[in-house]
This record gives sequence, C-alpha cells and structure tokens, in this order.
Amino acid sequence: MTRTLAAVVTVALVALTAPPRAAEPDWHLVATVAESCSCTIACPCNFGGEPNRNPCEGNRLIAITSGHYEGVDLAHVSFLVTFTMRSWSKIYVSDTVTDRQMAAVEALLPIAFAGFHRGMLSFTKAPITMDITETRVRFSGPESSVDMDVMRGFGGKPVKVMNLPNPAYQDYTQYKSVTHTHASDQATWRHSGTNGFTSTMVAGSQ
Repeated sequence: MTRTLAAVVTVALVALTAPPRAAEPDWHLVATVAESCSCTIACPCNFGGEPNRNPCEGNRLIAITSGHYEGVDLAHVSFLVTFTMRSWSKIYVSDTVTDRQMAAVEALLPIAFAGFHRGMLSFTKAPITMDITETRVRFSGPESSVDMDVMRGFGGKPVKVMNLPNPAYQDYTQYKSVTHTHASDQATWRHSGTNGFTSTMVAGSQ
C-alpha cells in the first residue's frame, strides 16, 4: 500500500468513526431595524466601509415582526443593542418576553448578530419603548434613547437606498438624529445631527 493510498484509507476511517455533525438550528426572522450612531450622514459602515467618526457609538433597535428559533415563536419580540463598534455591546431584551423567547434570542445572537455578540458585556430583560412612523422614530431603554427624523430628498420624498448587500439593510430609509444618547458606567455620549436609518431585516437558516 502506497503512502498516498494509506492516507486516503485513514481519512475514510476517520470520517466513518467521527460523530455526526449537529444539525443547524432552524430559524428565520423578519424584523424592523432602527439605529442611530455617531457617524455623519451617511454612515459608511452600512455600505461596507469604515466609520467616519471613531469610536462609532450606536443604539440599534431590532423589532421582530415574524420569526422563530426552532419551536419558539419570536413575533413581537424586540431588543435594544447599545454599542461601541468592535469594542463592546449591551443588549436589552423587552421585559414582555417569555423565558423561552429570552433563551431563543440568546441562542440567535452568535448566528444572526455575531458582531454584537462578540463584545457583549450584558444580556438582560428591561423595559423598552418604541414609536416608529414613516417620518419620526423614537425608542429607548434603561440607559439609552434615540429620537430621529426622516431625511427628505427630491419632491419631499424620504431618501431610500435599495439592494444593499446585507440582509439587515433592505429598504433602507435615511434618518437624521435629533438626539442619540447613552449614559452608563461603560460610556456616556450625546449626539445630534448624526446618522440614523430604518431598514427591514430578512434572514434565516433556509
């Protein structure tokens, strides 16, 4: 038996004796995303670039309109992510969720929101308020708040960007912050006139 043939046989035996790979979790989300950050308009990060203000400080709301993780229904689950890009994040899940929904969101984080999960400092339930219209967006959590107005373009219509190469940034509508704040032991900021947007996120395992 040549060395090459022996190597092939060894690989085949290892494949036969290796434990089966765990099945990928079954999940799907359709969500409204609303965010303001400290970048000037328009934030380059959402187009595959780098922040134009460092550190990039943001508050992002994810409001799931329909979806599931395995057998857990995630419709109407919302959570707020406060972050300094590539450094840390705090995640607050609405205090109206069930324990099963809370566990499902936690399991989804490294799959659907890996960037936020890597620097996560805390993952807790908390009261979250939100008011999203076509012209004004307001949302808040225990340590953060956002108020932003839609930006209007030609003919007074909202400025929109279509077909961005990210499932979280579809039907992207440009907003401008009125106030964008955070205050905690981790950081304190207050911005106005910075980037804001709403979008639709459609993503899943299939």
